[in-house]
Amino acid sequence: MNANVAADNTAGVSRWNDTTVSVTARVDALIDAMTLQEKTAQLYGVWVGASDQGGEVAPHQHDMEEPVDLDALLPAGLGQLTRPFGTVPVDPALGALSLARTQTRIAATNRFGIPALAHDECLAGFAAWGATAYPVPLSWGATFDPDTVRRMACAIGRDMRAVGVHQGLAPVLDVVRDARWGRVEETIGEDPYLVGTIGTAYVQGLESAGIVATLKHFAGYSASRAGRNLAPSSMGPRERADVLLPPFEMAIREGGARSVMNAYTDTDGVPSAADEELLTGLLRDTWGFDGTVVADYFAIAFLKTLHGVAADWADAAGLALRAGIDVELPNVKTYGAPLTGAVADGRVPEALVDRALRRILTQKARLGLLDPDWNPLPAALEGSDLDDPAALRGRIDLDGPENRALARTIAEEAVVLLSNDGTLPLERPRRIALLGPNADEAVAVLGCYSFPQHIGVRHPGTPHGIELPTLRDTVAAEFPDAEITVVRGTGIDDGDLTGLREAATAAREADIALVVLGDRAGLFGRGTSGEGCDVETLALPGAQRQLLDALLDVETPLVTVLLAGRPYSLGRAVRESAAIVQSFFPGEEGTPAIAGVLSGRVNPSGRLPVSVPRGPGSQPATYLGARLAHAGEVSNIDPTPAFPFGHGLSYTRFDWTDLTVDVREAPTDGEFILALTVRNTGGRSGTEVVQLYLHDPVASVVQPVQRLVGYARVDLEPGEARRLRAVVPADLASFTGRDGRRVVEPGELELRLAASSADPRLIARVTLTGAERHLDHTRRLRSVIEQEPVARA
Repeated sequence: MNANVAADNTAGVSRWNDTTVSVTARVDALIDAMTLQEKTAQLYGVWVGASDQGGEVAPHQHDMEEPVDLDALLPAGLGQLTRPFGTVPVDPALGALSLARTQTRIAATNRFGIPALAHDECLAGFAAWGATAYPVPLSWGATFDPDTVRRMACAIGRDMRAVGVHQGLAPVLDVVRDARWGRVEETIGEDPYLVGTIGTAYVQGLESAGIVATLKHFAGYSASRAGRNLAPSSMGPRERADVLLPPFEMAIREGGARSVMNAYTDTDGVPSAADEELLTGLLRDTWGFDGTVVADYFAIAFLKTLHGVAADWADAAGLALRAGIDVELPNVKTYGAPLTGAVADGRVPEALVDRALRRILTQKARLGLLDPDWNPLPAALEGSDLDDPAALRGRIDLDGPENRALARTIAEEAVVLLSNDGTLPLERPRRIALLGPNADEAVAVLGCYSFPQHIGVRHPGTPHGIELPTLRDTVAAEFPDAEITVVRGTGIDDGDLTGLREAATAAREADIALVVLGDRAGLFGRGTSGEGCDVETLALPGAQRQLLDALLDVETPLVTVLLAGRPYSLGRAVRESAAIVQSFFPGEEGTPAIAGVLSGRVNPSGRLPVSVPRGPGSQPATYLGARLAHAGEVSNIDPTPAFPFGHGLSYTRFDWTDLTVDVREAPTDGEFILALTVRNTGGRSGTEVVQLYLHDPVASVVQPVQRLVGYARVDLEPGEARRLRAVVPADLASFTGRDGRRVVEPGELELRLAASSADPRLIARVTLTGAERHLDHTRRLRSVIEQEPVARA
């Protein structure tokens, strides 16, 4: 407790520090004691970078902001510290010491002894130097494995808490609507059920480790016109309600997420950052969310500079605060002096400040930041000699063996075998031609929010901090007796054609040719995938398509391998490549996983979370289209994908048999029950992914031809079978009706048990009976699929 504030109980503890009273009472007492400037100080962050010498953090100078004077700000307090680990390369132990010393200063400088809440990025792992780089979220979607994603998120959260971080800015719950958008790699896929179930598992894992999970971007970011970053969203209210909002609803209701971040975009002219109906009416009043809403970086200022709905910074602050944004990030801009002045002159009610402040202080209290025994020293530094920072260097390992094993499991499960004429797995080839721009590129496995690609690129000469074997390294290890010739052929996006002949010659002289194509992750045009790296078409970047075609002209069997952030049109390769292996930025263990699939050590089990287009110009198109969004006689454009959502091959075979429907008719508030048997009829162990789609042939509003309502990974040894029992609530047949309310209508449905969205294996025709039924946010959100072994014959 700061000596500037008098104690108000006999134990000498201020009421807001008294853990024997309710959090509400503690927060009320603190708000009552604060000046307006002290209140607004809790409503913003300051972007900082930890010191690699263990000293206090330094403000980060961003080109969109003026310099921040910490000495002037801290006496009033501070709400958040922005990215102390995700700003500059810093040894984790010294970064933890730097953060602890800064927190000590923050608490000692303000009257109430309140530390800041520290947040960092954790999209594909803790975005800190030396921390594990896990596969990107699009790979999580490819696993169809919420349990493993939950374990990964828990590991990420433990690492963050160990060094003093409280909040993680993940997961991204945007549903892909246009694959040209640069941030596709950050999403989980093009289906809201898949995004919701995988994203909710991530939230559960992160929150179980004590980290505040932040759902983003709420809502509509991925529906921007033409896939352009920050472009207006053209969706109607039904698309928003039925496609884009369900993952957020699930992650709040089932995941317990404690924070939400607004989207940059506007929908029908209303920016999300100023949308009171969205951020308060729906999120809080309807769904009951009681956490904090934080601004995406600079989003409040963008109300003035980009959206043109605010006349000045105070106007922007008032719009955002009224809409429901509690915290301005990354730096103080509008919630500082402009907001204080607007409250003083009556433009903004102080009650709105108090409303946001209450949520922020409640969160800090629940994190223990208001407790009298709060200690800034994180667990990882307990017992260390803090007077000898040099001795701390290397003490904290954020990329230990357990992390790497988990990263490898996810990478292996996420590899999707798109096609195979029997060439894979490779059988001890003598000569391998390893070709293409990503064949010998260490960072080809990393997304744009990995530390090396997000921050490290601005610090040339600094080591990555983690081991990143290239595919050249891992193919050599996987095939130690093979002679491997490596030719780049062309760059990712340089358009260079001079190396095509050398690559073709190398392929001609080999027993097998592997061409490794795809993306380079980056930001704002510095990559081919990532934030601000949108594309006009889904043609492979640069001259990669020319390289691919040149290699297809050679008689040597060609295996196409993709390390990418989005799906691409592959042209002739769809028909002519001996095999196609798709991986979406699989992280630091990605190349061993791919090499394992090539050799057969790993049996591929990934399934596409996004469709792979047949042509480069068919966007926007996802499998979630209505009938007229699919191929037909009314248009000469055929959007049918080369490989559909949910597709993926294995090195073994599975039979699906014995469909039974225990409940074929159910009331509109009931459920269907069906079962099937899946058997591995091949010669090796493998994993089948059973997908359950709902088709509603007649509805009062246009519906997608089908949509995912359940799935299960089924691990089977040769000859082994499992019986799967699915319970499908009628609530999953609901949609937004003509009057804007969610409804379940009576009538016939099809429940399609499928190997992909284009490969139904068994179909159950069922009927909903009774009266039309309206639902609210308490509806059931998922199917339940249980498995049990079947005795061998």
